[in-house]
Amino acid sequence: MAMRQTPLTCSGHTRPVVDLAFSGITPYGYFLISACKDGKPMLRQGDTGDWIGTFLGHKGAVWGATLNKDATKAATAAADFTAKVWDAVSGDELMTLAHKHIVKTVDFTQDSNSLLTGGQDKLLRIYDLNKPEAEPKEISGHTSGIKKALWCSEDKQILSADDKTVRLWDHATMTEVKSLNFNMSVSSMEYIPEGEILVITYGRSIAFHSAVSLDPIKSFEAPATINSASLHPEKEFLVAGGEDFKLYKYDYNSGEELESYKGHFGPIHCVRFSPDGELYASGSEDGTLRLWQTVVGKTYGLWKCVLPEEDSGELAKPKIGFPETTEEEIEEIASENSDCIYPSAPDVKA
Repeated sequence: MAMRQTPLTCSGHTRPVVDLAFSGITPYGYFLISACKDGKPMLRQGDTGDWIGTFLGHKGAVWGATLNKDATKAATAAADFTAKVWDAVSGDELMTLAHKHIVKTVDFTQDSNSLLTGGQDKLLRIYDLNKPEAEPKEISGHTSGIKKALWCSEDKQILSADDKTVRLWDHATMTEVKSLNFNMSVSSMEYIPEGEILVITYGRSIAFHSAVSLDPIKSFEAPATINSASLHPEKEFLVAGGEDFKLYKYDYNSGEELESYKGHFGPIHCVRFSPDGELYASGSEDGTLRLWQTVVGKTYGLWKCVLPEEDSGELAKPKIGFPETTEEEIEEIASENSDCIYPSAPDVKA
């Protein structure tokens, strides 16, 4: 029987959510960080959306946020002309990296020893986090503000996007290898290490390119302007969201639209699959994050599929519950995690 998608709503931010990122899978699960124009990036448990803490210290909108693979460090990029590195376990600020203009994007190397940044001053910077006092390496060549910059090919190369151009750089020589030009603004970029795939969105297009050569693989057209897209870890599906408040799920091989859901009350700015592929997260102009199941009705995280009695005549549909808990315990847990479950919950403080 048909199952109804029931997203988990994570409130707490007071302005639009513009970026989000998952960690890898750790012994403690996986984690989710969100960047928001309220200047207060938040860390959450990835599979439930439960709030863990808020990183306090930026004096302007936070445009980019990321976690390293084992979720021990976080990095944020902000409009206060700084990037910051944080201890993601304690929440302490480890260092502030001063820039000359708004910083839009940050990304760790696999060993977490270097941080790549990019922003409105059109320069890529590489910081040695073991020598924060040292001047960063700089790569010039972009002709407009940098929106996204990512390490790729085991940190041997760098991918970066400005308004209408995506560039591939060689890390060793700090030179441009190749570039792609688009006739409209590039809205997002995602790098998939397994298979070296680059996902680019612009206008209503979702394009897939080789991250090694930038050669095209395939592209899909969506019904509305798309701001972000993400490819499932097993490369079975992709999800995308944009200006019409909807999330679209496509079959990666055929390009067929499988599902579409409307849950946000504003344009969707960012969407990403979890590292295990069981859910995807979306961030919106409405100030919330929402977690959506990849396979609707599966018992996972806070979702519990409850099937009615056969003779009740009701359709089977998923219900959010907590396995092996009493009704009283459910109410207690819900009140403790109200910032994640109820859209009207008050702002949370560290």
